[in-house]
Amino acid sequence: MFIVITGVTRGLGRALAEWYIKNGHTVAGCGRSGQEIFDLRFTYSEPHSFEVVDVSQPVRVGIWAEKALGHGVPDILINNAALMNDPAPLWKVPADKFAQLMSVNVNGVVNVIRSFAPAMIERKKGVIVNLSSGWGRSVSPEVAPYCASKWAIEGLTKALAEELPEGMAAVPLSPGTIDTAMLRQCWADGAAAYPKADKWAETAAPFILKLGPKDNGKSLSVGRE
Repeated sequence: MFIVITGVTRGLGRALAEWYIKNGHTVAGCGRSGQEIFDLRFTYSEPHSFEVVDVSQPVRVGIWAEKALGHGVPDILINNAALMNDPAPLWKVPADKFAQLMSVNVNGVVNVIRSFAPAMIERKKGVIVNLSSGWGRSVSPEVAPYCASKWAIEGLTKALAEELPEGMAAVPLSPGTIDTAMLRQCWADGAAAYPKADKWAETAAPFILKLGPKDNGKSLSVGRE
């Protein structure tokens, strides 16, 4: 399968990319860290491809997509790139930080869909997976911006599901709780009680491979049927 993943430089995105490559799939990925993208290119040669892209920038996403589509139409598109706010009451979150988070977590997902979905729709085949969160279905204090962005992903994905042709699927997928830099940003050392991203990927990557038209519009969680 040809799988496109955003946010591949660390955490869940990198773990997924590495699992798929090791299991015989082709991956095209993007991330904001030039050094990490260089490392991925050095480690995984063609047909895999990795580019430095900020998903909040629609023109750059479009250029990346045009290049990636040269490898073929994605069987699975995984929108993983996201930011977490530093824990704080909503009224203490600076306006620029709130805007930046929404630009990546919501606008970025739309930018990627806008650039890749038309080719998938023309083929009437493929799965779009937008990573959501437990905080896209519930809330906690001091993470209101992140909650807002993931609730938006849930609604956006369900609406998209109703627009896709038969044979495709759009799925808001909660990954569960994983020990990543993002989780440590809000839970500090408390994140250590949860599995690492590479261990998580052993369950999540094959779970995503099994998604299809039967799952269109369903709010799913990794490991839960």
